[in-house]
Amino acid sequence: MNIDNQRLDQLNSGRAASSNLAEALAVNFAVLMAAAMPDVPASGVVTLREMADQGVSKRMRVAGKLLFDTFGPDGLAPAMAHPSDTVRGWACFALALCPAASIGERLEAIRPLADDAHFGVREWVWMAVRPHLAEDLDAAIAHLSGWTGDTSERVRRFASESIRPRGVWCSHIETLKQNPALALPVLEPLRADPAAYVQDSVGNWLNDASKSQPQWVQDVCARWLAENPCKATERICKRASRSIKK
Repeated sequence: MNIDNQRLDQLNSGRAASSNLAEALAVNFAVLMAAAMPDVPASGVVTLREMADQGVSKRMRVAGKLLFDTFGPDGLAPAMAHPSDTVRGWACFALALCPAASIGERLEAIRPLADDAHFGVREWVWMAVRPHLAEDLDAAIAHLSGWTGDTSERVRRFASESIRPRGVWCSHIETLKQNPALALPVLEPLRADPAAYVQDSVGNWLNDASKSQPQWVQDVCARWLAENPCKATERICKRASRSIKK
């Protein structure tokens, strides 16, 4: 996809948010950091410039650390509210570095970004905190189960997406690959969610699990369809079963 120079300037100056993945990947992190966060030391901008050909996930983490090192835990609000989705994505990784008394405290700190209007920010935020969730899985599941009743479909989707056994662009959670039933406190309340955005996440979660525990997924889907045979559940179960060999 070709992006004209005027549009690139808007993205790199932080005046506009990306409208698709191609635009998000085209952002020059060094130029954007210098423009949007001028208090970040010049050495940090140089680091981002030297990393330009490296993977975007790695560069996001480095940019997040630059924000954390520069502004500290109490100075991230401007980045969290910045017009650039990339800058808000950096804030996700900066927040993940902040000390927290509990996994619940950490999750509540990132909750506004889990409910961000931009699709990209909503992906970066679960990737940023996922290592913490995996380290304290029981507490994470207990807290996220409370998010499944949120009025925002974005927050409900985060509850399942953030703890997918395999996920995309992230490390696997081995415990959930082997014992997916641990996540039922999150999955059960979402089994007939009215939002396709949430349905897709739950279906993908179960599809992840089916690659190591196919019979468990089949049993869960059979029970859900027997107990609550609605279109939402049918859609979830169809998506969940797509990798299971018949």
